[in-house]
Amino acid sequence: MCGIVAYIGKRSAYPVIVKGLKRLEYRGYDSAGIALLNEDLNIYKKQGKVAQLEEFTIGKDLSGSIGIGHTRWATHGEPCDKNAHPHRSSNGKLAMIHNGIIENYTQLKGELLKKGYEFESDTDTEVLLKFIEDIQKNNQCPLEEAVRIALKRVVGAYVIILLDKDNPDTLIAARKGSPLVIGIGKGEHFLASDASPIIEYTKEVVYVNDYELAIVKADELILKNLGNEKVTPFIQKLDMELAAIEKGGYDHFMLKEINEQPDTIHDCLRGRLDAQHFNIRMAGIDKNIDKLINAQRIMIVACGTSWHAGLVAEYIIEDLCRIPVEVEYASEFRYRNPVIHPGDVIIAISQSGETADTMVAIEKAKEQGAVILGIVNQVGSSIARISDAGAYTHAGPEIGVASTKAFTAQLAVLTMVAMKIAESKGTLNSDKFKHLVQELNAIPEKVPAILAKSNELKALAEKYKDARDFLFLGRGLNFPVALEGALKLKEISYIHAEGYPAAEMKHGPIALVDENLPVVFVATKDAYYEKIVSNIQEIKARKGKVIAIVSEGDDVITKMVDDYFEVPEADETVAPMLSVIPLQLLAYYVGVAKGLDVDKPRNLAKSVTVE
Repeated sequence: MCGIVAYIGKRSAYPVIVKGLKRLEYRGYDSAGIALLNEDLNIYKKQGKVAQLEEFTIGKDLSGSIGIGHTRWATHGEPCDKNAHPHRSSNGKLAMIHNGIIENYTQLKGELLKKGYEFESDTDTEVLLKFIEDIQKNNQCPLEEAVRIALKRVVGAYVIILLDKDNPDTLIAARKGSPLVIGIGKGEHFLASDASPIIEYTKEVVYVNDYELAIVKADELILKNLGNEKVTPFIQKLDMELAAIEKGGYDHFMLKEINEQPDTIHDCLRGRLDAQHFNIRMAGIDKNIDKLINAQRIMIVACGTSWHAGLVAEYIIEDLCRIPVEVEYASEFRYRNPVIHPGDVIIAISQSGETADTMVAIEKAKEQGAVILGIVNQVGSSIARISDAGAYTHAGPEIGVASTKAFTAQLAVLTMVAMKIAESKGTLNSDKFKHLVQELNAIPEKVPAILAKSNELKALAEKYKDARDFLFLGRGLNFPVALEGALKLKEISYIHAEGYPAAEMKHGPIALVDENLPVVFVATKDAYYEKIVSNIQEIKARKGKVIAIVSEGDDVITKMVDDYFEVPEADETVAPMLSVIPLQLLAYYVGVAKGLDVDKPRNLAKSVTVE
């Protein structure tokens, strides 16, 4: 959840690191800091934004061509200057940044306190640093060896990077469960949580694996495992452009990413969906098609928005493939000792590909013989590498914390997976398959019609921005869309919002309905249409304010409700990719109307790499 950046080479390290930290601000954080090594080891850190760190460092010694930087999202200890990273060792020679959580830090801290160590912060990071320092002192060993010994005792997740005053030409880094990418330049190296701080300088990168240690010099990169055996770095080319992580004239990344969806859905389908010949080609699915069509059960594990995508997929897979599907929160799945049989298929969905709970969930399932399919956006991510097969969503970098384009890309991939399995299994007749191919292929062309009417949603946002609560309702495939709409509004506007199946409204939530409660119905034309009309009448009978997302040309619901927004007609299987977009825009405009930072909502992080 934190952001880390480090540099070693010929440039001045400070501007490279600060710019990198700004590129990582989307991940969510509450303090920032930097350590630079020159004649001395200088550490500067400050609660607040990177801009406040920059202001704090005015007039300070910022020289040096090696350094480490960090943005912290508080876990152990409140957000404040002393708890910000980097931390310094007791002897003053080491500085360290850390992303992750050390679960046994209390035990380690107790041991160190008995030895006379004092602590300036409340963090688990300072404990790990001084544990490494203690090992180095007692064993009279190089820092690299001390790190290796320490990490064999550590329980938890981490990426750590250390500066050593005694070795001013070397960075030491290690990872387990949190991402680390190393950019390779000419006589320089760049280290970061993801590729966004790196693409400005190089497109050649190495993704460090779990339990690997990196010894990084300006002109040399050595990877080793914790057994001190050298590992050959696998160099990859970044498929990313600098423009993809810049606003491109939009006021916010979130608005840019919502407006990118015609392109991102098209990119997701391109090379896979052949509408001319009515064919779907997905290499990872094709290679494992026998396992998929013979699966007795499919389990989908995910968190947040990705979990909602999984709920949509549950409806589609069960309908088209006739395979039972269970959708699990990864955070619950990992702890509840689930029954998994060899041959069960686990679909793991994650925008970042680094979601900690999802990682642990699929590791456990894989140990029990399950087949793992990863649906991720980030190339080279941990989930992508641990999966047996899967598909990238090709949505491009998503900087806004609230996921938008990644969600619709996930739906596109999951729909193709379901159609591919159903076609191969024989549970989807040829005419229906061809129809769905055409319907899915048309989605990117229909999205601009929604975006062109965004001012209607801006007006709705102004009208309802002062509401204290919202209720989002839908049935069938529109139920997960309602959940996603409620989540977006909560994330961006801080308005309390609930998503419910419309039929469940009578089992509790209807008690909340009065003339002050806006109720958003996702009510596009589908098999549940007549039922949803009845549910709207129930709300109107209790004087609730109804906003409806309807199909173009609807002449029934539009006459019943207070406000409505039309989306192009589409087969109900693919309609969620359209009906969710006005909900994204509504949340965005409400947040803007309330004067909030919609790209970086409070307390949230983009990549949740801790529990």
